[in-house]
Amino acid sequence: QVQLVESGGGVVQAGGSLRLSCAASGRFFSIDDMRWYRQVPGKQRELVSVITSGGTTTYADSMKGRFTISRDNAKNTVYLQMNSLKPEDTAVYYCNFRVRLRPGLRGTDYWGQGTQVTVSS
Repeated sequence: QVQLVESGGGVVQAGGSLRLSCAASGRFFSIDDMRWYRQVPGKQRELVSVITSGGTTTYADSMKGRFTISRDNAKNTVYLQMNSLKPEDTAVYYCNFRVRLRPGLRGTDYWGQGTQVTVSS
């Protein structure tokens, strides 16, 4: 079974920075896309950023220039560096990996447990 474990959330003042990490463990062949989502109570989960297996990155408009996604394939880990944080960035952040359990199989999505990010004004 594949498990994703997140770390790095916390409380920070507006303008500050946090770095989230998400590491996969278990038995699998490879990881395709790695994604970060966030969710505020009462609202739909929102896509924050994606990094493909080839390193191509995309960001939601409100995060461009402030957030940076990266991955370490040797460690099966994705990072989200968040700078210039705003109170509206307060949410639970979830990682999501599309994992190929065996060669030739389609990817399966796995989710982290979520980590709370709170930005105070």
